[in-house]
Amino acid sequence: MVVRAVCEYNDEGCIVYAENFPGAFVRGRNYENAVAKFKNEIESWLDWVNGEARIEEPFEVELVQEKKNPDLKICDADSDVIFDSEREPLSKEEYNKLKILALRSAMDLERMYDSIPDKNMNIVPPRKTFYGKIPSTAKEMYDHCMNITEYYFGEIDVEAENGPDILSCRAAGFEKLEKQEGFLENKVFDGSYGEEWSLRKVLRRFIWHDRIHARAMYRRAFEAFWDADIDNVFHFKRK
Repeated sequence: MVVRAVCEYNDEGCIVYAENFPGAFVRGRNYENAVAKFKNEIESWLDWVNGEARIEEPFEVELVQEKKNPDLKICDADSDVIFDSEREPLSKEEYNKLKILALRSAMDLERMYDSIPDKNMNIVPPRKTFYGKIPSTAKEMYDHCMNITEYYFGEIDVEAENGPDILSCRAAGFEKLEKQEGFLENKVFDGSYGEEWSLRKVLRRFIWHDRIHARAMYRRAFEAFWDADIDNVFHFKRK
């Protein structure tokens, strides 16, 4: 098994994406530290997608792209990289597979959220990052993941709305996208803050963004509500 790695880094840290496992990622103080975590990440990703984690040996990580971003807070998952592969046109089959994953991710995030007993309890210590106060409660995490819908779709010129829930607004955004002629051409847009966007990138970013906050939600909720049955639908490993 070969993981095709895209590395975004600066002096504060490193985030490495698995190009061929959409949404899977690891972080660390440097590339070597991050990549050492990849096997666990790919196992949980495969468990989520396939219901089983079959890692074929030998397990290898191949660096296919890297980008230094000195002005971003990489340690807080501040990211703007577009993969070289995310500039390529999409086939209908590819699009449908990625769309299904993005919708499933939204549905599973909601399923995990619904299993948390007290959605307004602070489960993460209050802290500020590059975009302001981080979500501290399960409800804030869920709302944050839902409320990027309009932003992500807007970056590729699709008018979408946030709410009433994460799955329905994401699905509605895809419906509007699919009414645009030539959307599978995967045009690259010059988006906000000098960041490049494409449909492929939006699809991957939805899954990745869900995964960041779902992982925090699960681990923190498990600690706070240890006797509750928190639904680990993403198959995250506990620390």
